[in-house]
Amino acid sequence: MDTYAILIDGPFAIKVLEARLKRFPTLADMASLVGRVASSSDLTGWRCLRTYFYHAWPAKRRIRNPIDGVETDLATTEVFRKHTELIRGLDMMSGVAVRLGEVSVDGWKLGNAALRASRGNQERVLGARDLIPDIKQKGVDLRIGLDIARLALTGRVQAIVVVTGDSDFVPAFKFARREGVQVILDSLGRGTKRELRVHADGVLDLPLGTEP
Repeated sequence: MDTYAILIDGPFAIKVLEARLKRFPTLADMASLVGRVASSSDLTGWRCLRTYFYHAWPAKRRIRNPIDGVETDLATTEVFRKHTELIRGLDMMSGVAVRLGEVSVDGWKLGNAALRASRGNQERVLGARDLIPDIKQKGVDLRIGLDIARLALTGRVQAIVVVTGDSDFVPAFKFARREGVQVILDSLGRGTKRELRVHADGVLDLPLGTEP
């Protein structure tokens, strides 16, 4: 029986589901996302080896706002709680392997709302609420790329479904295809760069199967 693996770019999937659901996605939402891939006619009769979910533990440092001096413990925020619960839930789900990168906190930056409000208004005075923690993930994309290459080289799967919208994975797609593995892109209905689609053997066009 032909076998495939699902690789989910966690930050991308969370962002898309959040926009659709108008809330943070639950464990059930993620399970539904995986189920919709298995139901694809492109994979009828195939067996899923494993689903890999890539993310990072949320930041938990104490940081001080440079404008009002108020200290925030990131480990006590709703963002920390929600992401931690999701990661721990997925970690215990049958057939799912969680791959975790790292995060760095690089001070503060202007939030999107503040950036929009500041355009064309040079006299606007910044307030403490205009700033948000500048948090960056590290090693997530690297782990996805390495697993695409590893799965292609070991020959354990004949197809890899990658849930992402990031064109940085084009080299990994090209490598897997050269090794004879089909690469199927699932961008969750979001637009992607043409190059990413060109270097995939197919693009899934499936409803998310979740309702707001």
